[in-house]
Amino acid sequence: MKRFLPDTFTLLLICTVSLASVLPINGVAADYFAMATKVAIAALFFLHGARLSRDVVLAGLLHWRLHLFILAVSFVVFPLLGLGASILTSGFLPPALALGIIYICVLPSTVQSSIAFTSMAKGNVPAAICAASASNIFGMILTPLLCGLLLSAGGHGGVSLDAILDIFVQLLLPFIVGQMLQPWVGQWVRARKSLLMPIDRGSILMVVYGAFSEAVIEGIWRSYSLADIGAVVVIDIVLLALVLAFTMFGSRLMGFAKEDEIAITFCGSKKSLASGVPMASAIFAGQSVGAIVMPLMLFHQIQLMACAVIAQRYAAKAELAAE
Repeated sequence: MKRFLPDTFTLLLICTVSLASVLPINGVAADYFAMATKVAIAALFFLHGARLSRDVVLAGLLHWRLHLFILAVSFVVFPLLGLGASILTSGFLPPALALGIIYICVLPSTVQSSIAFTSMAKGNVPAAICAASASNIFGMILTPLLCGLLLSAGGHGGVSLDAILDIFVQLLLPFIVGQMLQPWVGQWVRARKSLLMPIDRGSILMVVYGAFSEAVIEGIWRSYSLADIGAVVVIDIVLLALVLAFTMFGSRLMGFAKEDEIAITFCGSKKSLASGVPMASAIFAGQSVGAIVMPLMLFHQIQLMACAVIAQRYAAKAELAAE
């Protein structure tokens, strides 16, 4: 039963949204808070770059079929499903929430949880590390491009060059600097994971608080009903189920080993809240970012619950096979 309960970070997200609903930040304070948030986001992606070992990058090149499969799922299969969902839900799902569904589908994979679930399920952990990291690196470029393409196709408008430039300055540039300094600071950063975790989670919570404060001031809770939120949950579940089936059975059809299948299943089906929330603040600047990221936050919890069950079943089968 415990695996169906929200994780600590999800509870923090709920508290942050609740705080923004009761005490939204606005005015001059909101401007200073937005600047502080940008600094925190830059620090987050600098740390991502500094953590990623060159050995991991080189090792990833050796298993190129697996990585191409995962990248294709994240940036081809998922976006096509998002476009289909946009067409099917047009007319009954509010525009901002429909936009949020599309946005989920163009995001990169998670890093920490993909690796954790792959390890729990007795899968190929080194491949998961490489694949999840590669997904996030490519995602900083592909996500805004795919977002613009799908939004234009779905009639939501495109993504401006200013938004792409903001992503480069806030996310990609700090990541590149971190990767350049990795030989000198990488070991220090990796050795202090628990100390630096507040920067990881704090930057995301800051973006969520700022986005939902703005959304609350604009009347988000008056604009969407429980039926709207329920529809988003159903769509999230269907999307995840389709991609889980595709990754699991597709990897078997392509002849991957069981350990590789596990890595593909978890890295290919998951979407990153850590990358998605900061990128949303840049891509959708001036729009209702709180409403747009709401489907992603719901998807985050759904994927954690589903993958926890799947990982335990993989692990049980691996233990039976070893007996």
